[in-house]
Amino acid sequence: MPVGDRGHQPPAAIPGGRLLFSLDPAVAHLNHGSFGSVPISVQRAQQRLRDEAESNPLRFHTVGLVDRIAHTRRHLASFVGADPALTALVENATVGTNLVLGSLRLGAGDEILTTDRGYGAVRLAVDVTCRRTGATSRTVNIPLDAADDAIVAALAAALRPGRTKLLIVDQITSSTARLLPVTRIAAAARAQGVPILVDGAHVPGMLPVDVTAIGADFWVGNFHKWAFAPRGTALLTVAPAWRERMEPLVVSWEQESGFPTNVEWRATADYTSWLAAPAGLFTLRTLGVDAVRAHNTALAAYGQRVIGEALNLPPAELPDPGGPVAMRLIPLPAGIATTQDAAAALRQRIGEQLAAEVNIAAWNGRGYLRVCAQVYNRPEEYERLARSLPTLLG
Repeated sequence: MPVGDRGHQPPAAIPGGRLLFSLDPAVAHLNHGSFGSVPISVQRAQQRLRDEAESNPLRFHTVGLVDRIAHTRRHLASFVGADPALTALVENATVGTNLVLGSLRLGAGDEILTTDRGYGAVRLAVDVTCRRTGATSRTVNIPLDAADDAIVAALAAALRPGRTKLLIVDQITSSTARLLPVTRIAAAARAQGVPILVDGAHVPGMLPVDVTAIGADFWVGNFHKWAFAPRGTALLTVAPAWRERMEPLVVSWEQESGFPTNVEWRATADYTSWLAAPAGLFTLRTLGVDAVRAHNTALAAYGQRVIGEALNLPPAELPDPGGPVAMRLIPLPAGIATTQDAAAALRQRIGEQLAAEVNIAAWNGRGYLRVCAQVYNRPEEYERLARSLPTLLG
């Protein structure tokens, strides 16, 4: 029986979705979650802004640019239910996390609590912050099949009020493609007086979200992954009590304006990615936000099934993302990609030999393949990978 003909049909394609992008058609791009892909119309919008800047650099940077950035911020913040006055444009979720860590004023005896589902660059930022300040960090292990109740209970039990100065949790985990119950986790942290940072890197565009309703002290999310913005576009939202305490990573001319403007202004930086971001949301809305989300979720699930079947994995061994997530995880055979170096090497081999871009992660001693789905993807791309992958893995 051909791969994909086992009772699960893929979703109907989004009309014209593939033609919106300039991706190499010879490659199956199944890893949208890592760097996203910018629609051609958004690329052109950014190029027009660059042309404007180069036609008169002085005027572009000194006449109305701060207001244009603020207008963009309001537009993006409204899309995720954030208060624009408490929100700043930043380059990505990692930059937003570093801003938070740099504003905590940590010292010896303080600690940061994370999970083993956290993003690697955030882990590095926490480690450097602890070395610089004398603080410490602890990691809570969350089993792959942990239920929401167990996750909330484990994190609540791990908090040390008065000592734990920040809890960092992912809204959608990058390495394991799992939706975490961040609203409940935030409530548990708030009950013990512990600030919480929600890393929502994959949320804008993929999930409907009301950032304010989550109730976190800090929330950061990328728009260049699932909301079609140019790369280098993200939002950091803070609770009112933190607004005056935020310290920019770079002190520049808007320092006295306070948050969020002092965080956003970085002198001669290229602001065109931010200014073009509303064009990405326009593209998403034109396609139909709900239609895109439903398509991507269903196609990612289809890809997980056909690849899992090719690797002889029972359906029960395919991790459930816990919600409408457009990324899915497939466990690799034991002994394969069990370290980060081995995972990176396997990802490169798949790219070069199978013409497919995927994510490979080593997590808790096991290798995992992650596939994503976007409107430019087609079922046959996952089917082709499923046919070839077992031979490559040996």
